[in-house]
Amino acid sequence: MKTSITNPRITGVLGVLLWVGLWHFAALAINEPLYLPRPLEVLERLVTILGEKDLPIILAASTLRVLTAFAFSTLLGVGLGTLCGLHPTLENLFKPLVSLIRATPVISIIILAIVWLSSSNVPIFTGILMCFPIIWVSTVKGIQSTDPLLVEMANLYQVSSLRILHKVYLPGALPALKAGLVSALGLGFKVIAASEVLSLPRFAIGSLLHDAKVYLEIADLVAWTLIIIALSAVFEGLLEKSLALLTRSKEVNPL
Repeated sequence: MKTSITNPRITGVLGVLLWVGLWHFAALAINEPLYLPRPLEVLERLVTILGEKDLPIILAASTLRVLTAFAFSTLLGVGLGTLCGLHPTLENLFKPLVSLIRATPVISIIILAIVWLSSSNVPIFTGILMCFPIIWVSTVKGIQSTDPLLVEMANLYQVSSLRILHKVYLPGALPALKAGLVSALGLGFKVIAASEVLSLPRFAIGSLLHDAKVYLEIADLVAWTLIIIALSAVFEGLLEKSLALLTRSKEVNPL
């Protein structure tokens, strides 16, 4: 069986090898680990970190903060977004608030949260504020993009409002909502890591990023960054698969 270089998996692997190779040669050219450690140095530190006994607790704590913030953002974003999508007056009331949150620098929100909240709650609060607007906007657009003929037909057959919401609006909003949810989850990992760097909660990847910066352990900093990227990729993949299953189940459900 022949394999083609255009195969997505093969090109993906080749892409990774290409960029790691460029990283390696750039590190050799600079020849200063303080600025750019070599890939093998980062790999050695990554293996050491993966063997540390506190790692499962640290990963679980940071991931739990992300998932907690994402869950609250989803509840608020989908709930309020659905109402605002159905009622333009509500949308006009919430739009200035959402626009304000989206325009506010993340660092400002983190600093305010540090003043207001305990260190363990700062990342969750920041994550909710940053993820909520993405989900809200996606939900509003999804609801408003629902085929009006389907809604008209459902009303013609006197289908209940709740059933129309469940069988017409939500399935119609899923394509837009899926993209928003995946984007929000990816952003959540980044924002919460940044919040942990500044708020320094116990058992947090961000706290260890801070330590690596203070002690100029650049290989550690890159290794922890790779761990964050891996976690984000895993959970985004799981979310995409779950949403794909949900979409298929909605497609086969008639009114």
